[in-house]
Amino acid sequence: MIEILSNIEFRPFLLSFKLALITTIILFIISMPLSWYLSQTKSRVKPILEAITALPLVLPPSVLGFYILYSLSQNSFLGQFFEDYFNIQLVFNFYGLVIASCIYSLPFMVQPLQSGFESLNKNMIEASLISGKSKIQTVLKIAIPNIKPSLLTALIVTFAHTVGEFGVVLMVGGSIPGQTKVASVAIYEFVEIMDYKSAHIYSALMLIISFLVLLSVYIFNQKQKKSFL
Repeated sequence: MIEILSNIEFRPFLLSFKLALITTIILFIISMPLSWYLSQTKSRVKPILEAITALPLVLPPSVLGFYILYSLSQNSFLGQFFEDYFNIQLVFNFYGLVIASCIYSLPFMVQPLQSGFESLNKNMIEASLISGKSKIQTVLKIAIPNIKPSLLTALIVTFAHTVGEFGVVLMVGGSIPGQTKVASVAIYEFVEIMDYKSAHIYSALMLIISFLVLLSVYIFNQKQKKSFL
């Protein structure tokens, strides 16, 4: 076992975890106000926003990856802007991976949070607002502490989903060792060169990590349900 682990190149895993951590933090900051708005609004634009948010769930990764690739390329306004003013090339770069991952994993953060906010007792929210607390104070002190299972699910599933990304990150980032070559891309390359031993080892590690992540979510949610009984 020690000999097998000593032959593993851990950089793709570390890069995957780094990408997943940054993506999860960014999406949490973006998704919290968006999820709260979607859970509370009765506006006619709500279905449109929900459909846009959920698009990554139904779009093939190749389609989503192509449009992200084009949007970040030098031919686009965004890509040209970053290159001219920040000297950053977003395509085949870690920055591009972060942007692509945020778009691809957005629904995995938004939907659990939105469901959690929608499940809150409306009287509790109204009482907080009537007592003089602002909307921000109500969200931070009342809403968020009461949606812990949804919050944990959103964070962990987003992290795990980003770790397992393949199609989108391959199209946007390619396979540059130490920069864009994440674990899923490394597995793909092992299969391409018929190095099935390494592919098995990498895949087994990904399987174990994914299982432990999901198991922790279900165990926590089960304990939370028992505590309310």
